[in-house]
Amino acid sequence: MLSVLETPSPNFDARRAPPDMLVLHYTGMKSADEAVARLCDPEAKVSAHYVVDEDGSIRRLVPEERRAWHAGRGVWQGEDDCNSASIGIEIVNPGHEFGYRDFPDVQISAVIALVADIRSRWTIPDARIIGHSDLAPDRKTDPGERFPWKRLAGEGHGLWFEPAAERIAALGGMLQAGDQGLGVMVLRSGLHRLGYGLKPGQDYDEETTETVRAFQRHWRQSRVDGVADGETRATLMGVLQLATAESATGVLG
Repeated sequence: MLSVLETPSPNFDARRAPPDMLVLHYTGMKSADEAVARLCDPEAKVSAHYVVDEDGSIRRLVPEERRAWHAGRGVWQGEDDCNSASIGIEIVNPGHEFGYRDFPDVQISAVIALVADIRSRWTIPDARIIGHSDLAPDRKTDPGERFPWKRLAGEGHGLWFEPAAERIAALGGMLQAGDQGLGVMVLRSGLHRLGYGLKPGQDYDEETTETVRAFQRHWRQSRVDGVADGETRATLMGVLQLATAESATGVLG
């Protein structure tokens, strides 16, 4: 049995459907206590279902059956009420503003155990295990490029793909802000099909840059610059193939 400390928050309301998405966050505050206090403050009007501390301890703030207020404005795979569709996990880390650092192994082990426990109760596809920055690239950066998405996927939760060097080389060149044309259209279409709110189009505009940066924070973490080089595009193609295969077969991680 997973050990969970009950720390009730008043900040929730009713869901409109069972959850089929997991959204991972970092707390982005100086301490765990400060973060939990805010998530339980009725004036703040924010919350999450769980908080995972750096020592691996887990607190439950909102029952999974209820709609916590963690995602805010955003979209994933056409869903624009991500709070209703998802379970939110806050992972204690000061974040980019207060000294972003690696997540301790014991903390990530607890996150993996919690995700597995949640998925034992709800049908949540791998392609719908995402970061806050995935659903809101224009507003959010969490859980960020230090979060070990590869390790999570290796434990059977989420998607991960590493393209071969030949595949990267075959794509060649870079797409970046100001570019236009077929290559940008293919890129934007692929990001949209994966789940991002970016609409298809031919212009590599600021929204495209933000979306590419969000994709890199999750799936290509060594270089987060909003430039779609060969590795970024090859990774997108691979992740999209995995997501499409999952959708076609109905196989869950």
